Amino acid sequence: MFYQFMKRFIVGPLVNVLFRPWVKGLENIPESGGAILASNHLSVSDSIFLPVAVSRPVIFLAKMDYFTGKGPKGRITAWFFRMINQIPMDRSGGAASAHSLGAGAQALADGSLLGIYPEGTRSPDGRLYRGKLGVAKLALEAGVPVIPIAMIGTDKVQPIGKRLPNIRRVGMIIGEPLDFSRYAGMSEDRFVQRSVVDEIMYAIMRLSGQEYADTYAATVKAQLDAERREAGKHPK
Repeated sequence: MFYQFMKRFIVGPLVNVLFRPWVKGLENIPESGGAILASNHLSVSDSIFLPVAVSRPVIFLAKMDYFTGKGPKGRITAWFFRMINQIPMDRSGGAASAHSLGAGAQALADGSLLGIYPEGTRSPDGRLYRGKLGVAKLALEAGVPVIPIAMIGTDKVQPIGKRLPNIRRVGMIIGEPLDFSRYAGMSEDRFVQRSVVDEIMYAIMRLSGQEYADTYAATVKAQLDAERREAGKHPK
């Protein structure tokens, strides 16, 4: 399988030599069966560091932008992300998002590890933001454990907007699996979904030590973009 070849002989050795990642809690990853790996999201490189650390293949729900780029660069990017087990995730809501989650649900039904960033996008400032409900819906419908994960220092390796990474050490802390079987049959209840997501985010916060912001990262990003555009109109 191309994914395993890349991980074992190319990406893995390169990552281990350059970034010397340290990992705590690998024993919390189940040896078989479906499970959700729910991680904070500090850098685009998170989707590389975590699969390298875990012996089993990890399928990620990745933003649609990585698969829809134009020209040769866009096609190469899309090819690369498909080859490393990334599934396009439409974040526009409604039927499109539901279809994307359906692909994730199938991966879990097949007994795979599914990586998800509950915040929905990278943190714009290093804080941990409110989780979206998709991760709860998947966990409840599939009846699988959710394993909270904290990425440490990856924002220093590749800050937002930086193309080439800084060479420095990164870390990962893998928490104990969260069991939500007590909510069996309640996957459509939005109050239950919110309770599940908040429990997941609290677990990630405890592992990462991040400050928590009870708002969506995408909202803060939109506000920052608007402020930058306004500042550009009225330079000092």
